[in-house]
Amino acid sequence: MKTIQHWINGSPAAGAHPRTTPVFNPATGQEQARVALGTATDVDTAVAAASAAFETWSESSLSRRTQVMFAFRQLLVEHEEELGRIISAEHGKTVDDARGEIMRGREVVEYVCGLGDVLKGSFSDQVSRGIDVHNFRQPLGVVAGITPFNFPAMVPLWMHPIAIATGNTFILKPSERDPSAANFVAELYRKAGLPDGVFNVVHGGKEAVDAILAHDGIEAVSFVGSTPIAKYVHGTGTAAGKRVQALGGAKNHAVVLPDADLEFAADHITAGAYGSAGERCMAVSVAVAVGDTADALVDILERKARKVKVGPGDAPGVDMGPLVSRASQERVEAAVGTAAAQGATVVVDGRGLKVDGHPECADGFFTGPSLLDHVTVEMDAYKEELFGPVLAVVRVDTLDDAIALINANPYGNGTALFTGSGEAARRFQRRVKVGMIGVNVPVPVPMSYYSFGGWKDSLIGDSPVHGAEGIRFCTRPKVVTTRWPQPKQQVAAGFTFPTSN
Repeated sequence: MKTIQHWINGSPAAGAHPRTTPVFNPATGQEQARVALGTATDVDTAVAAASAAFETWSESSLSRRTQVMFAFRQLLVEHEEELGRIISAEHGKTVDDARGEIMRGREVVEYVCGLGDVLKGSFSDQVSRGIDVHNFRQPLGVVAGITPFNFPAMVPLWMHPIAIATGNTFILKPSERDPSAANFVAELYRKAGLPDGVFNVVHGGKEAVDAILAHDGIEAVSFVGSTPIAKYVHGTGTAAGKRVQALGGAKNHAVVLPDADLEFAADHITAGAYGSAGERCMAVSVAVAVGDTADALVDILERKARKVKVGPGDAPGVDMGPLVSRASQERVEAAVGTAAAQGATVVVDGRGLKVDGHPECADGFFTGPSLLDHVTVEMDAYKEELFGPVLAVVRVDTLDDAIALINANPYGNGTALFTGSGEAARRFQRRVKVGMIGVNVPVPVPMSYYSFGGWKDSLIGDSPVHGAEGIRFCTRPKVVTTRWPQPKQQVAAGFTFPTSN
């Protein structure tokens, strides 16, 4: 049985303790590898390597750092298929979906390839007689990332390229459910010419997370995961004096107005709800049907849900793979049963799915798309983040009702509006209390030069990831005030507070 080791100081590392945990193939339900469970000792070893590397990497030129990033970006292109298959085998998503997340992560690498422009400071001449002021930004030191299973390549790529390109060193603690992508990326960094110790991987669970949050040698932590854990990471990390980015859960609504093209809207909502088996923080989990659109919209959503092809992620023509674990499968299917018991109409029931033509998948973690109608805000199917292929339809009378519904929800990650009205779209985007908004776009993930982050319980604290916000998170500013008096020039010193003159 293959054991996936840590990656510390430029090579695989066995770790301080022999404990491991299984890594499954979700399509077959079979254990395919073991992954090391990191301890505080392993985190300490990684921090020591990263701290030593910081001394030289932080002093490297912008040109040197961008050269590494250009090379790394090219390697991501060349190895996209291979990395996609690694992700599919451990997560369950289709290879094409995995390649999509690699491409979206690669955009951040491309963003930092232009770091020289992004990091330019400013200069003010003659702010007072003979005095100039300028500013610049410097790296923090060792930065850590704690990332979720659902995007084993993309979410880490939203973190470590920015940290590394700005002169920091990095420790990644990926999900133990699909850990191999992290080690593969570490190999690509090595091939790109990144010095040993600049990028490190420590696998594991809560013990590794707690060690990262407590370690004096780590200056900042980026986290993406559920809201309860985001609150724990933010509270624990900030109490230890660290900067913390902590992105939490979501309950994303797609509002459909009567003037929308229902075929178009239903097509995109279906893809947004069931893509990656709904295991996305930006997945569409609630369709809000406004006015008299509901019956027609549900009919179209039903037709499209029944056409979703479910199977192993590496099979051609598959739209949706399995869930990541048996526990996820059981939780999602139980939620459909609870919804029915609470009064929702189960229009499409994905429970108990058998994958035709793939006998090797008999024990896989599959469930089919489920569509629920007449869902109300009191039902668990509305209140909970199900993180699976379940779409709930809520009926409201007006756009204002839809906005009020979304604003009353504790999450504020992403939302979408399907309409042909510019006035309605403008009213929606100005009034809705959500961080990322799509107009006729179901999954509004911003480009790398904009920040990614929600509102309310979807973002704990105030630090989104990537874009200019990511640059600010990974650096701290310095402001320098200078005077260069002429030789023997007398400049009077005063005991009063200095002022400009």
